[in-house]
Amino acid sequence: MATRLNPGKDDSYSAKDIQVLEGLEAVRRRPGMYIGSTDVRGLHHLVYEVVDNSVDEAMAGYCTHVDIVIHQDGSVSVQDNGRGIPVDKHATTGLSALETVMTVLHAGGKFGGGGYKVSGGLHGVGASVVNALSEWTVVEVSRNGKVYRQEYARGKPQGDLKVVGESTNTGTMVTFFPDAEIFKDAEMDAEILLTRFREMAYLNAGLTLRMVDERGDLDQTFYFEGGVASFVRHLNHNRNTIYPKPIYITKETPGAMVEVAIQYNDGYTEGVYSFANCINTVDGGTHLT
Repeated sequence: MATRLNPGKDDSYSAKDIQVLEGLEAVRRRPGMYIGSTDVRGLHHLVYEVVDNSVDEAMAGYCTHVDIVIHQDGSVSVQDNGRGIPVDKHATTGLSALETVMTVLHAGGKFGGGGYKVSGGLHGVGASVVNALSEWTVVEVSRNGKVYRQEYARGKPQGDLKVVGESTNTGTMVTFFPDAEIFKDAEMDAEILLTRFREMAYLNAGLTLRMVDERGDLDQTFYFEGGVASFVRHLNHNRNTIYPKPIYITKETPGAMVEVAIQYNDGYTEGVYSFANCINTVDGGTHLT
């Protein structure tokens, strides 16, 4: 018979001891499971998740501009001119599609083949996790000739989706304020964000990405018609290249599209960068040989 390790403690263990975390409560209880950490990297991850959704619209061919603004109070706005998050009623949840995306984990248009052929985020947790880890979030959608708006506090809707105006444009704007209860001492580093957005612009030829930091005087726009070939030229801009133009190869087959750009220089250090669906695969993978 086994010896009890804590003989003085209550050994009762029943169904009442089993906790069930509903909705986005699990995200707030264990944020590291969803964004990796609650330091500055996790804080940046919130921004990346929202921007990735806009870039997915660009990869699908529906978005040409994405604007990112860090406001003086620390909140962040991401606005695009894509199709706009759907606002009609979702058959499974009974909520609007917008509220479903913002409040239900694993809800999104990227699991099947209908919404997106290519996507940087496939797990349907991006927008809802950002919402859960923000003190407040405001989403405005321009779609169907109208402007829709809904507000949230720590992941919970603060009222129904409302029509607040009319618009001839389409697109989505998400503004969120990271929760200080989660990110206690973290502060966004504009230069790190800028590096990520520069890469995104290189990987999506023809997409305009603008970043503004109202805490200082940063206002920078990225637009590269040459795509990954322009990226290679940027990496080699301070080096002596063997030939003037990068070798560029592209191929599309059912279910996959590949772009490769190569340019040799007279240095001895090799630089190889690989991306899958606009995500930097720092550890390589089957796409890198």
